[in-house]
Amino acid sequence: QVQLVESGGGLVQAGGSLRLSCAASGSIFSSNPMGWWRLAPGKQRALVARITSDGTTNYADSVKGRFTISRDNGKNTVYLQMNSLKPEDTAVYCCSLVVNGIWTYWGQGTQVTVSS
Repeated sequence: QVQLVESGGGLVQAGGSLRLSCAASGSIFSSNPMGWWRLAPGKQRALVARITSDGTTNYADSVKGRFTISRDNGKNTVYLQMNSLKPEDTAVYCCSLVVNGIWTYWGQGTQVTVSS
């Protein structure tokens, strides 16, 4: 069983930065892709960023150039550095772990609120 615990959310002004962390338990972390998703009011859950076991990254167009996903396999942790935040980035951010091509494990989420 894998458990994912996010931290680092909060309230920030537009243009500010936050760094989210997702700590994972379990031995499969280092060999599996991970990702950050967000759920905003009135919108569908959306994949924000993804990172493979070898560090290859992909981003949603809306966050390219502003967000950076990274992972520390020694600490079983994946990060999301968010810069130049906009009010439309306001959402609950969740991390997730892929098993056999399926987003299988999910954290509880952390709230990010960006004020204008």
